[in-house]
Amino acid sequence: MGKIIWTMSVSLDGFMEGPNREIDWHRVDDELHRHFNDWCGTLGAFLDGRVTWELMDAYWPTADQDPSCGEIEAQFAGIWRDTPKYVFSRTLRQAGWNTTILREVVPEEIRALKEKASGDLALGGADLAATFLRLGLIDEIHTYVHPVVIGRGKPMFLAPDVKADLRLAGTRTFGSGVVQLRHQLAGSPTNAH
Repeated sequence: MGKIIWTMSVSLDGFMEGPNREIDWHRVDDELHRHFNDWCGTLGAFLDGRVTWELMDAYWPTADQDPSCGEIEAQFAGIWRDTPKYVFSRTLRQAGWNTTILREVVPEEIRALKEKASGDLALGGADLAATFLRLGLIDEIHTYVHPVVIGRGKPMFLAPDVKADLRLAGTRTFGSGVVQLRHQLAGSPTNAH
């Protein structure tokens, strides 16, 4: 059975994007991109909210057809296209590229996806992750801390009503200064009221 792993790049001050959705502060060099390709190539599926899915859909389906696209990006484009994707949206009417639209996060359906997955499931998007965290559906959190402070924006954690105990499962430092922190949830999250 696969694990649900919430993966997020974040600034040192805890933001996953700037106030205007900018992510130009990400320090993704060839080493980090290869790391993502290696990991994503083993996944059973991507689980994304609509905003994250649309961001990916706007670039990756045809990225490798651009003559300026490098080998590492071209490899990821193929991985993204070929890997099953589930997008959670109440408004999206159609989605291509091996994508299934789900209207609600139904815990029993998510557990069934885990059971049949050929690998781990990568969860993307802060809003969707907050719902998964509240429902106790996240097994691990992989945070990629970029060595920048951006001052304001959208925080990574959007479930202030949830308290979760984590266990550090590993770290990795990349040449760009990005540090990966891998945490396992030590138990079921609880309401922090």
